Amino acid sequence: MTRTGEQTEPTEADRDAQPAVDPASSIESVRETGQIAPVRPHRSDLHCITIIGQIEGHLVLPPQNKTSKYEHIIPQLVAIEQDPSIRGLLIVLNTVGGDVDAGLAIAELIVTMSKPSVSLVLGGGHSIAIPVAVSADYSFIAPTATMTIHPIRLAGLVIGVPQTYEYLDKMQDRVIRFVTQHSRIKPEKFRELMTRTGELVRDVGTVMVGAEAVEVGLIDQVGGLSDALAKLYELIEARSAADAADTRPRR
Repeated sequence: MTRTGEQTEPTEADRDAQPAVDPASSIESVRETGQIAPVRPHRSDLHCITIIGQIEGHLVLPPQNKTSKYEHIIPQLVAIEQDPSIRGLLIVLNTVGGDVDAGLAIAELIVTMSKPSVSLVLGGGHSIAIPVAVSADYSFIAPTATMTIHPIRLAGLVIGVPQTYEYLDKMQDRVIRFVTQHSRIKPEKFRELMTRTGELVRDVGTVMVGAEAVEVGLIDQVGGLSDALAKLYELIEARSAADAADTRPRR
């Protein structure tokens, strides 16, 4: 049953009307997604997108890498925006980061969606995953989840000329500008965390755990799945009330 406001318990007639799950489809679900299809299919007015492993961009990563391909995520976001039955979006992140352009493209799409969105960082939301996390209307981080802030890197052949470093600096400014515009952290603080030395053994930057990301203003709140869903429904109701107020006839 679709939840709108308070959720009601399904009646016996509702349970009987629901189709039985085909055992063959359950086996196929395990093979393809690693999960068993729910015994009683539940229609929801929310959509969940998971971003895991590495965010894959213009280059195809090796087959042993867990990846989230931006050419898969972007069409999903467009479809969610167009689907009238979907009222809100939950983004779950457990990623080491990845391609800068791909991560920023996903973040820019999320931040320009008309439907309410909430992000939840589980495990890790590192590097370019930070703009994706803050692009939602409200962000959560699990108490044990971590976020690594570090400078932009280039992979492959690097030409040792001043223009290369100017290009890197411009890319870094894009990330800093986006993150600071969509969170409470100040640009000076974010840049200081990005270039901090002495914390990472073989790198510069900062690792933030749970509440630390909230304290500096990067993430809105420490919480888990139930908190994220409750906040998302709160945002949906607030948006619905605002839309209803806009459509009332004025004297």
